[in-house]
Amino acid sequence: MDSSKNTFIQEARKQQIIEATITTLDDIGYVKASLAQIAKRASISTALISYHFVDRQDLINQSLQALIEQSTTFILTKTYTASDPVTQLANFIEASIAYQATHPKENAALLEIVFNARTEQDIPYYKLPDEEEDPLLKALCNILEDGKKQGTFSVRSVDVMAKVIQGAIGEYMLIGGPLAIAAEDYSLEVTNIIWTAMKVEGPKNA
Repeated sequence: MDSSKNTFIQEARKQQIIEATITTLDDIGYVKASLAQIAKRASISTALISYHFVDRQDLINQSLQALIEQSTTFILTKTYTASDPVTQLANFIEASIAYQATHPKENAALLEIVFNARTEQDIPYYKLPDEEEDPLLKALCNILEDGKKQGTFSVRSVDVMAKVIQGAIGEYMLIGGPLAIAAEDYSLEVTNIIWTAMKVEGPKNA
C-alpha cells in the first residue's frame, strides 16, 4: 500500500476514535469512558484503539488537544474577518458564545476532561500551570492591547479585562446555554457591558 494512502487511513481512523471519545465523554462522563465504551461507539475493537494510542490517557490527551484546536479555529477565523480591534472584539465574543451554543457535545467533553483528568502525579488538569499559552486568551489580549494603544479601549489592565470577558463567555453554558437564553441575545448583552466598561462606541453593525 502507498505510504501516503496508509498515513491518510491511519489519520482518519485516529480522528474516528477521537470523535467517539468525545461522544462517550458527553454520554457517560469521564469516569465511565473506558476504552470498551469508546470502541463500542466507534464500532471497532479495543485492540485497534491500542494500536493508534499508547493508552487511555494518551487518547484523552489527544482528544483534549483536538477540542482546543477545533474551538480556536472556529473562533479566530470569525474574529479576524475584521481588522479593527472594536469589531474584532465583538466578533470574538459573538463567535465564542456561538461555538458553545452550536457545539454542546464538545463543550461537555472538554469540561469532563479538564475537571476529572489527572496527571501521573495525581494533579487535576484544571490545577496545572499553563505551560503553553492559551491561543484564545493570547488573541484576546492582543486585541485589547491594540485597542488600548489606539485609545479606543479605556482599560487599566488588559490581563484582568481578558479574564473578565472569558468569564462572561464561559458562564453561558453554566446558566443553561441556548435553552436559557439565545446565543445572539447573550452575546449582545455581554458585548454592551464590555463596551460600557471600556467606554467604547461599538461597531455600527453591532
